[in-house]
This record gives sequence, structure tokens and C-alpha cells, in this order.
Amino acid sequence: MSDLPINTVLPELKSLLCEHHQLVLEAPPGAGKTTGVPLALLDEVWLSGQKIIMLEPRRLAARAAAERMASLLGEKAGETVGYRVRLDTKVSRKTRIEVVTEGILTRMLQSDPSLEGIGLVIFDEFHERSLDADLALALTIQGRMLFRDDEPLKLLVMSATLDGGAVAELLDDAPILRSEGRAYPVTVHYGDAAGLDRAIEPVAAATVMDALISDEGSVLVFLPGQREINRTYKLLTEKLTSRTDLSHVIVTPLYGDLTLQEQRKAIEPSPAGQRKVVLATAIAETSLTIEGVRVVVDAGLSREAIFDPATGMSRLQTRRLSRAASVQRAGRAGRMEPGVCYRLWSETQQAQLAPFTAPEITQADLTPLVLQLIRWGVDDPAELSWLDLPPPALYQQALDLLLRLDAVEVSSDSYRLTAHGELMAQLPTHPRLAHMLLLGIRYGLTDQACHLAALLSDRDPLKRRDTDIAERLAWLRGDLKAERHTQGALHRMRQVSKQFKRQCGLLESEVDNAVSDPANSRWTGFLIAGAYPDRIACQRSKGGADYRMSNGRAARLPEGDHHNAEWLALAQVGGRSGDHTDRIFLSAVLEPDLFDGPLADMVSSFEEVTWSKQQDRLTAELQRRVGKLVLSRAPLKDISDEAKSAALLGVVRKRGLNILPWTPALRSWQTRVQFLHSSFAEVNGGASTENHWPDLSDKHLLDSVDQWLAPYLSGISHINHFANLDLRNILLALLPWPLPQQLDELAPERFTVPTGSNIKIDYSETPPVLAVRMQEMFGCLDTPRIGNATPLKLHLLSPAMRPLQVTQDLAGFWKNSYPEVQKEMKGRYPKHRWPDDPANAEPSRRSIKPKK
Repeated sequence: MSDLPINTVLPELKSLLCEHHQLVLEAPPGAGKTTGVPLALLDEVWLSGQKIIMLEPRRLAARAAAERMASLLGEKAGETVGYRVRLDTKVSRKTRIEVVTEGILTRMLQSDPSLEGIGLVIFDEFHERSLDADLALALTIQGRMLFRDDEPLKLLVMSATLDGGAVAELLDDAPILRSEGRAYPVTVHYGDAAGLDRAIEPVAAATVMDALISDEGSVLVFLPGQREINRTYKLLTEKLTSRTDLSHVIVTPLYGDLTLQEQRKAIEPSPAGQRKVVLATAIAETSLTIEGVRVVVDAGLSREAIFDPATGMSRLQTRRLSRAASVQRAGRAGRMEPGVCYRLWSETQQAQLAPFTAPEITQADLTPLVLQLIRWGVDDPAELSWLDLPPPALYQQALDLLLRLDAVEVSSDSYRLTAHGELMAQLPTHPRLAHMLLLGIRYGLTDQACHLAALLSDRDPLKRRDTDIAERLAWLRGDLKAERHTQGALHRMRQVSKQFKRQCGLLESEVDNAVSDPANSRWTGFLIAGAYPDRIACQRSKGGADYRMSNGRAARLPEGDHHNAEWLALAQVGGRSGDHTDRIFLSAVLEPDLFDGPLADMVSSFEEVTWSKQQDRLTAELQRRVGKLVLSRAPLKDISDEAKSAALLGVVRKRGLNILPWTPALRSWQTRVQFLHSSFAEVNGGASTENHWPDLSDKHLLDSVDQWLAPYLSGISHINHFANLDLRNILLALLPWPLPQQLDELAPERFTVPTGSNIKIDYSETPPVLAVRMQEMFGCLDTPRIGNATPLKLHLLSPAMRPLQVTQDLAGFWKNSYPEVQKEMKGRYPKHRWPDDPANAEPSRRSIKPKK
């Protein structure tokens, strides 16, 4: 360890942790923080013989880090340094450093929030911002605050590419220590602009071949997923077989689904005289060191599980990596000596990459997190300290699923786990699968449930077009011969199944409703439906490949699938974001009679009252539904007032207010009320007035139709019945006393002009219009006003009833504009009166001059 760059800051790190209870360490790839820091702190006085727990975001890195530290001590993993990862644990009474991952720290906290016997918790590679790491840090902070006053628990957050200031602020302004790492330069070569938008396997393979010829050392290739790794592996092996000068090159894949032996083969040093090409996913970005690598080929992509709130499903999406991740990847080439990085995209595209990878908490399925928070005693995540608060919409969606799985109940306006939920939280798997395992115990189907949970915890091992999960179960049980390339997955899944069975055996849960035929394949569909109640599917048409799911979305079987069942339980469904139809990947036949038995709690009865477009009348039926799927229908004679009202109001909203029996007089009345509503609002700046004239515009009436119209709809069942509504009195009831009496005073239908004529006011315009012959307004000095002193818009008409002037300032018109009108009108209408002083002239209904 003498040459590790981290060694230069270890004395200061020890000093800071002695003085403070929290610290942020920033160190680039290759600095040696993962293995160097825990060992250096092991004998610190403040640790007092307590343990160090280090959280690693990935299983492979956790195991490799523990084994490396153990070897530096001249020991094997499980002695002073041990690890706990899924399916593999090596710890003993001697263990002082435990490297853990995959929610193990969270389960330790749930068991003992004080973490008694632990003096330091290290969060390594925190820049990856995994959901487990964010949750564990939030729980650790609160647990420390509540239970560790006497013997403080120290926290150390380590990262390669992260804004340490934000983490330090979260940890009560913790000090930040930075290590510069190695000075080995990495020469970066860029590809062309098409690099991130084309098939990457041929380009990656060609770049690797060029690098093997022009550069020395082993090559690490970053690819988004297993599919691309397999394709690139095939292309490379074909190219290498024809090159005798490269016969010493070996190609090894590296991804999470490989066996431990296969993973070790990828990360161990190459045999003497050989070079290695490692084809890896983002798993190799972290603290994992692959011996002998000095060349990196980066495809610039990563595959992430992104939760889609619209469908309630996580989808694997291939995305461009962040700039921080690209720096992290390039750094793998310069760990031991100067290196080279080939980026298969342009320098311009590099500048366009997002600065950092989005935290998993902002885009993941939060159901496991919410289950653990409620188990912790928190139903509002804001009670804890987070770098990024869980998004409210994703949080609520997770909570809704837990309610549906009977894991959570409401008590005194807060949420708590049910007895069923307590058992679910003890199982180290997704709550859906935990619920399925408990169903398996209850119905005597534990073996089948454990096999299914193992299959669904991983990728589809057979990857066949047929979606029937029964074939996978037969493969897992050994009834179907396993091909060579599936042997590793078979071994791993059998281990997972056995682990689930052991954990189920530890639960205080009993078989209380055992089925008589547990080997019957019908129970496969039952168990999957229990875990995925939102993915129960029914055929749209008999014999077709199109289905509708209980969550309302469409799904389709792949072409050639042998399923021809009316009902399916879908275990794996996917598609692209924005698609209206999802693709079915794994499914099981679901027998609908189960809804009358063990799945009866999924069935709800609804009064479906709708408006028939064909008959233009109400129709009603009693429906038994599973989510949005209809199991059965029966005519319904007695319709509840609520259901009937909702259906009728829906018709009004859809067709508009013209479906109601309006008359011209009622429309005129509406415009007068609306004028007063607007008039008082304008004068008072929108503030309420003592008159409180309501808004009776069509828009507002339609928006509030359930408040004013609903009480009068009981006698309506046909389109013609709307004509029987007394719409005038219904609307009149919206005017509080004494407004009806004030309406004629403030907004009269007609206005009496100086001649005594009662002329109708047109309220359809704003302001209202009074159209009157000019001669009838002679002698009137001021513009007539109505409402809240609103001047009418006067249309002063010619003898031919055409507007001569439009004005709201009558006195100004007489004084300024009238002489021009007079001059023109005398020539056009010489027999009519056009006095020189109209403001003081006698008004006249007759526009022709009287004979002398």
C-alpha cells in the first residue's frame, strides 16, 4: 500500500475523524481510498475495537474490495475483513471491517438503529447515488442522532466525482478532504459525430483491434449491457482467430449475471505473456480494479432501470452517460501507468453530456424505499435528511401499491405496516416478490413461490420468444435440460431460490389455507397475479394477441407465442417510453375462477352508469371488476342517485350547456347578470363587493355544473327529458337575495331615452350597447349609465338606422364631433332636423322637420 496516492492524506484524514464525527473524502479513481482508508483507520483510538461498516453500491466491487484488503493483511476474506452480499457472506467473530451492499446496511439499521458495536460507517463510491445508499445514509443520520449521543457514530462519505459541498452541508457542514490521486496522464481520442447514434458493436470491435495493434496493455471496453457485450464478443473472437499476431489476446465478459468464477477471471491479472480484453458494463466504473488495463474503449452509453409513473413499471433504457461518468471511465486507463482512452463519440458531443448522472431516487421505483421508511416509523420522507427528497408523485405511487399489497394501513392519519407488511419488510427482495412469497407460505406453495421469486429477481434466463413462464420453471426444477450457456444462470437462480426458502422458514408465518393440489400449474398464475395485481390481463378478442391490463394499458404477445388464454398474469412487461402498447415478456395462464376463490379480494363491484350514444339515454349495469377489467356484467335497475348524477353531468360536460332548454329571453337574462358580475369586478379591481354578483358565464357554469345542476337531474334518463328542466328558476336560484330585485334597476332590459321611447339594451357586447336615432337623444347632456356607473356605448343612428357615431362620451360628441356629422347629414338628409345646438334641442321621435 506504500505507493497509493491516498497515503499522502491519511494522516490528515485520521486527524479530522478524531476531531469530527463526519467527513467527506473526494479522491479520483486509482487513489486507493476503497482499500486504503478502512485499513488505515482500523487501529484508531476512537474506534475502540468497534467495527467499520463500508457500503459498496455493487456486489462485485464489495467482494473484490474485501478480498483485496484481506490479502494486504495476509489473510483470507472472513477474518479481519469480511463481506456480506447477496448469496455470499464471509464474516466471523474476528471481523472488524465488513463490506456490505444491496440493502444490507438498511436491514442492519432496522434491526438495531443505534448500530451498537459499530464505530464508523463508510459510504464508498457515493457519487453513484444508488437508492440503497441514499436511504441508508438518511436512516444512519437519524439513528445516530437519536441513539448515539454517548458514543457518537462517525460517518465518512467517499466519492470520486461528486459535489462534495452538498454532502458536507447534509452532514452538518462536515470538513472536506481532497486527494489528488495519481498523476498518470490519459490520452483521450474521440470518434465522429455519429458515435452515439449508431450500432456500437462493430465500431467497438474495430476500435479494440486498432488499440491492440497501436497500444500496449490490456483493454477495458465499456458497453451498455449484456446484449451488446455478447455481440461484441462474437465480432472480436472472429477477428482475432484470423490474426496470428494477436493469438495471445483473451476476451472476457464482465457483468452482474456472471458467476463469481467468471467475474474473477475478468478482474484477475492476465496469465504471463497474454493480454486481455474485458467487455464490461458500468459495473467496472467503480472501485473495482482490473489488473493490467491501460487502454479504455468507451461506447458512451449505459443501461438504467427508469421507473415510468404512467405505467407503474420500470423500463430498461439505454442512455448517454454523464460527463462525470466519462471521466470516471477514462480514469481506469491511468491507474498504474499512463494510458489511453478511446471515446466512440465526438468532442462536441462530449461537451453536450449532462454534468452528473441523475440520482436513482429521482427516477426509480420507490416501493422498497417506502416500505423501509414506514417500517422505520416515518411516513413523511421530509422527516429525514436527504440530498434529494423522494419525488412526491413517485412516493405516492409506491404507497398506493403497498396499500394494494396489504403491506400498509392508515392509523390515526398516519401510515403503519400491517402484520403482513412487517413480514414483507423482513424479506430481502422487492415488496411485490415478498408478497408473493408470503402468499406461497399461506397456501402451501412455498417451493413454487421461491422458484418464481428467483426467476423474477433476475433477467429471463432462456430469452425465448415464447413468454410462458412454465417453461422457465421446468428449466429451474431440472425437468427441462439446461443448455451450456445457461448453466451459470441456473446455478445462481437455484441458490437464490434456496435462500428465499431459508428466509421463508425463519418467518413467523403459517400455512393457513393450503391448497390440495400444489403441483397444479394454475397456481403459477395465481402467485404472479398476487405480486402484480396491476398486470392481470384479459384478451381484447378471442384468440388474439392483444390484451388489456388491469391498470388500463394495452399489452401484446410476441408473434408466434403459443398462448391463447383469455386471462394471463404478466410477470414481465416492457416497451419504450411513450408507447401505447407494451410487449409481454413473461406470463402465465390465469384461471378466472380464482377470482371467486383466493383472488376474491381483488374483485370490486361497481355500478356502471353510462350514457348510450346510440340510444341517447342512460344505461346501467352492475360490473365485477379487477382493476379496469370487467369480469361480469348484470343489468341494474335501481341506480344510486350519485351514479346517475355523475353520468348525466358527464353528458352535460361533454355536449355543453346547449343540451339544456335555453330560451332567447333566458340568454338575455344571463348576459345582464354577467354584465353586473364583470362591471363590479372591474370597478373594484377584482375584489368582492357587497352585491356579490355571481359569475354566470358558460365556462363557469360548465365548470361548476355539479354544484348547481345536479340536484335537479333525478327525473332525467333520456335526452328529451332535459327539455323538462325549469332552467330559468334553476339559474335564478343562483342569485342571492336581494340581487333578483336589483337586476332590473342596475341592468334594465330597456332604457328610456329623452323622447320617452324604451329601447332595448344589447348586453352581448362589452360595454352594453344602446342603439338609438340621434334625434331621440337631443337635449341629453350626459351619457346614460347602468350597473356600477358603467357608461353605455351609444350607437347614434341615422334616419336609415345606420350608426353615425359610436361613443361613450355624449357631451364630448355634441361639442366636438357633431358639427362634422351635422354638415354631412344636412346634405344627405335635408328634410330631417339637424339643430346647431343638439345638447339643448328638443328630442323627437320623428326625424323629419315639421311643416310650417
